[in-house]
Amino acid sequence: QVQLVESGGGLVQAGGSLSLSCAASGSRFSIRAMAWYRQAQGKQRELVARIFSTSSTIMYADAVKDRFTISIDNAKNTVSPHMTSLKPEDTAVYYCNVQTRNVVGFLYDFWGQGTQVTVSS
Repeated sequence: QVQLVESGGGLVQAGGSLSLSCAASGSRFSIRAMAWYRQAQGKQRELVARIFSTSSTIMYADAVKDRFTISIDNAKNTVSPHMTSLKPEDTAVYYCNVQTRNVVGFLYDFWGQGTQVTVSS
């Protein structure tokens, strides 16, 4: 079982910046990708950014491109998005996601407990 510890989040004014961090531990298998999702009240959970461990390929949602950057520390199994130029519509609960792959290729997803990000106008 993978344990995810999230940190960061909080209240920030529009135009401000905020960083999140997620540390993964306890994985029996290799980590294929680490990502952050968010879920605004009344909306579905959506991908914010995903980074693949081996290739360092990064995917960003269109809504956050050019404003958010994500980095990964493979040695520490941490993933950290830095969010800038925040907008009220970025307000959501942000969830860390880790995807592992076992020796035969099965994928497993693990989720953090979520951290609230609130952007005031």
